[in-house]
Amino acid sequence: MQLVVARIGRAHGIKGEVTVEVRTDEPESRLAPGAVLATDPASVGPLTIATGRVHSGRLLLRFEGVGDRTGAEALRNTLLIADVDPEEMPEDEDEYYDHQLIDLDVVTEDGTEVGRITEISHLPSQDLFIVERPDGSEVLIPFVEEIVSEIDLEEQRAVITPPPGLIDDRAEIASARDEAAEAATRDEDEDA
Repeated sequence: MQLVVARIGRAHGIKGEVTVEVRTDEPESRLAPGAVLATDPASVGPLTIATGRVHSGRLLLRFEGVGDRTGAEALRNTLLIADVDPEEMPEDEDEYYDHQLIDLDVVTEDGTEVGRITEISHLPSQDLFIVERPDGSEVLIPFVEEIVSEIDLEEQRAVITPPPGLIDDRAEIASARDEAAEAATRDEDEDA
């Protein structure tokens, strides 16, 4: 199976290095020198990592056969794809690969069916489950510990504890202005 592990950014310097947007929790093994990665678009690759280093908090890679800035710029926005054994598990027991989560049934703690995970959206602050409901509509569920209480791969389900309004229209709307008005009303009732 293939997983996207990085996206190539802009060229860095004049010797063929590129910045990389890492999309794996295991960059030290997936993006190590010597790793051969497929690419999207496929016509660019495969690419073999020659060197890697961190500079100002960014990962910089250089690929075999790419020795100048022009060659590095030609790789911009290319996705780097690693072949991964489908049975392989992440090192941390609380981490999952996307392919393990796709098609899981999503249920609430009381067993109410919410839908099925069709996609994982990776955002800078958190990941989102895109869940297709039985009626065909979609709901976005943040993949955070406070909401997703359990992932059971054997039972093929994700158990969630959604806050009001996440999967239904029972949102609780509260604001400081409403609280101040309620407090003023209580004070008037007490004075009367």
